[in-house]
Amino acid sequence: MTHFITRHGQTDWNAEYRLQGQRDIPLNETGRAQATGNGIRLAELVDDLSAYEFVSSPLGRARETMERLRTAAGLDPSIYSLDERLIEICFGDWEGYTSREIKINQPERYHERHLSKWDFIPPGDLAESYEILSWRVGSWLKALERPTVAVCHGGVIRCIFKLAGGVEREDAANLDIPQDRILRYADSEIAWV
Repeated sequence: MTHFITRHGQTDWNAEYRLQGQRDIPLNETGRAQATGNGIRLAELVDDLSAYEFVSSPLGRARETMERLRTAAGLDPSIYSLDERLIEICFGDWEGYTSREIKINQPERYHERHLSKWDFIPPGDLAESYEILSWRVGSWLKALERPTVAVCHGGVIRCIFKLAGGVEREDAANLDIPQDRILRYADSEIAWV
């Protein structure tokens, strides 16, 4: 079974290197173009998209990406489902800050995260580590019953690389996840296409 997974398009916070997490920041013009480009690419990769289930994170930037992707692929933009398990990692009190700002204001916590990024939980009641996020993502992966196209977030895709691709924890936590590429996951192999 083959699945295609893409990150939402760029937002202004992405461009400013701000930790976005579960804040609902909209796409910018670059992000809208990336979403459209991924839809065109998907239509080139897959002959029959009607055989695929389409699912998105409920956050607005992912939903807009999905709708633009589906439109560019020649599909009705409104026909897809939402799955809470695909929501981005929660960075707690750090959401909205850049790594540079955190390093200046909380150098000890910044250093702690640098030593073990996969397991680090930022300050804040709802904050998650990548390990905690991977429990949600693993549940979603196990539930896949048919070929799927998913729009989600960088943290979710890092977890997919670890869970489905066998990438080591710290390597997965530090992967650069592009917003203008599509990830193919098939038969326990994952690769950007």
